[in-house]
Amino acid sequence: MGERPGTEQIDETTDASGVKKPKATRDAYGDTLLELGKEREDIVTLDADLSGSTKTAKFAKAFPDRFFNIGIAEQDMVGTAAGLALTGKVPFASTFAVFETGRAWDQIRLTVCYSNTNVKLVATHSGITVGEDGASHQALEDVALMRALPNMTVIVPSDAAETSLAIRAVADFLGPVYVRLGRAKVPYVMPDNYEFKIGKAHVFSTGKDANIIANGLMVDMAVRAAEMLKLEGIDCGVINMSTVKPLDEVALLAAAKASKILVTAEEHSIIGGLGSAVCEFISEHSPMPVKRVGVLDTFGCSGDPDELLKFHGLTAENIATTVRNAL
Repeated sequence: MGERPGTEQIDETTDASGVKKPKATRDAYGDTLLELGKEREDIVTLDADLSGSTKTAKFAKAFPDRFFNIGIAEQDMVGTAAGLALTGKVPFASTFAVFETGRAWDQIRLTVCYSNTNVKLVATHSGITVGEDGASHQALEDVALMRALPNMTVIVPSDAAETSLAIRAVADFLGPVYVRLGRAKVPYVMPDNYEFKIGKAHVFSTGKDANIIANGLMVDMAVRAAEMLKLEGIDCGVINMSTVKPLDEVALLAAAKASKILVTAEEHSIIGGLGSAVCEFISEHSPMPVKRVGVLDTFGCSGDPDELLKFHGLTAENIATTVRNAL
């Protein structure tokens, strides 16, 4: 079956000098999935006619007998993945986030979560950085949809390196998982010695004035915001909460007790995502002011990804301003 019209093939670039250039998390997914395919015969991959864009095409080329292009039928893809899981396979099912969590939600709820099958849902093209494809393709509620489901683990990696580590951890993990990846290239932000663990946050630093809890591409923004605030004498820490469910409650509680305010930052609606998860926990265990940086209660729109981030206030500058105003 051919590729859906309008999907793109993007060549990866490498730096001969060894300096890490920005890389899309979906590219890291494709590379890691290929490596896992070579290491493990139980790994299978499914796609909904978007393998060039989700980067599962790399796996498909190497292992055609373990790749299934279900076509433009996301519900069938999820159901088939559940069936493969019941035979002992470890299925990675991929498409755009808006299609995976929206069109196939009923199948995810019943055949994956209710049945607690070992299905790995890895969605790309999430958030507003999908860009020119516009509101119809910009998933801003996918984390909320997946977080509400019992048995589901939800992961939002910050960069390509963390994505690779997360995908390996997900392959070893028993149970349903949703991994949210993006389209655009993003800077490397995690330290070279970083070890990813599901349900474990990475604490860059703990601030006495404020702490920023972020995930996805907003982790880089949070780090830059903290650097800006440091120049002004504001002690602001940063935590990468890449696992939204289950939250690292120990790290979150420590950050709350150490500072005056918390600020969350995510490329997702402020309703139902990381901000909501943090507020829910903090309100019950350590009540304090929490400010949320994210897309307000609105749909996205078509535009350049960087311009859309600015339009929706998903910038280091706006995070810093939010911290200042809250303090």
